[in-house]
Amino acid sequence: MEIEQDGIDDVLMDLYPRLLDSGAGAEGTRGGLRELLGVTLRMRNPLARVSRSQDRGKPFSALGELLWYLHGSDKLEFIEPYIGRYREDAENGVIHGAYGPRLHAMRGDINQIGNVIALLDKNPTSKRAVIQLFDASDITERFKEIPCTTTMQFFIREGRLHMSVTMRSNDAYLGLPHDVFCFTMLQEMMARRLNCELGEYYHYVGSMHFYEGSAGKMHAYVDEGWQRTDIMPEMPAGDPFAMAAKVIEVEQRIRDGKGVIASNEFEQSYWADILRLVQVYWATRLRKTTNLETLDVLKLEFEHEFFLKFLMRRRRQRAVGASSATGNGEQVNVADTAG
Repeated sequence: MEIEQDGIDDVLMDLYPRLLDSGAGAEGTRGGLRELLGVTLRMRNPLARVSRSQDRGKPFSALGELLWYLHGSDKLEFIEPYIGRYREDAENGVIHGAYGPRLHAMRGDINQIGNVIALLDKNPTSKRAVIQLFDASDITERFKEIPCTTTMQFFIREGRLHMSVTMRSNDAYLGLPHDVFCFTMLQEMMARRLNCELGEYYHYVGSMHFYEGSAGKMHAYVDEGWQRTDIMPEMPAGDPFAMAAKVIEVEQRIRDGKGVIASNEFEQSYWADILRLVQVYWATRLRKTTNLETLDVLKLEFEHEFFLKFLMRRRRQRAVGASSATGNGEQVNVADTAG
């Protein structure tokens, strides 16, 4: 099955009905699922990477996962505050299949990102610019979690950097929106580093599936109705990997409760707003300790409307939760959530 669309919402609105209608039953690691084999997705505009849906638009947890990859970490303690379900996959506080060490130190010392950049700098038309995430050792014993992504490949054609990702398995509801965000962000970072324009994004999946517990939520997403995905601002010129490393360094200070002014950390408004999203997340991670005053201060600091809207959505959600908790508003589910 092939789907070609502009952005993530276009893809999901095409994919979900097909999975719901035609997915074959199977048994997966986490229970019963329905799947389609051999699915190809082509996204013409990788900047349309964050869903407008109230349900599938998950910029905070997706950003946390991207930072985890770029940090090179396999530690649960980094990612758990953003995505709690990783607790189920941890073994002694480590996620065996974490992408970070495989990107930056595969087999101990192979920096695959650096090697691909060097290769394409020297030979821009190369077909060898492949990053391997799945390793033969991953099935030598039963690990709780191994990479769903097998390879990433980068192509420079006519001055544009295209990216092709191959996955052995992909959860269409929980995993796909995150994967598209993280991988297209990495694609854009590579394009900036290589002084290329951003090309198209290709996503090949052996088993595209959803677990039975997600069926109702997928129907709800489709019933919510199609909305054209907003386009994320382009990354500015420069070395985005250095900027991301700075975000990771400051993120640690934020999670330690230290005050941060994003404009003091970054001159470029794009990266300052990315950091502000991290601040919004940590100010609202636990509904019961949400600081609305902090959000109101941050609201005045955002420079891009695209990023600001996620603060506004978060503030509305938390304001309703606070009102409910004091008995002054409609009752809502106040369980802590990522995203």
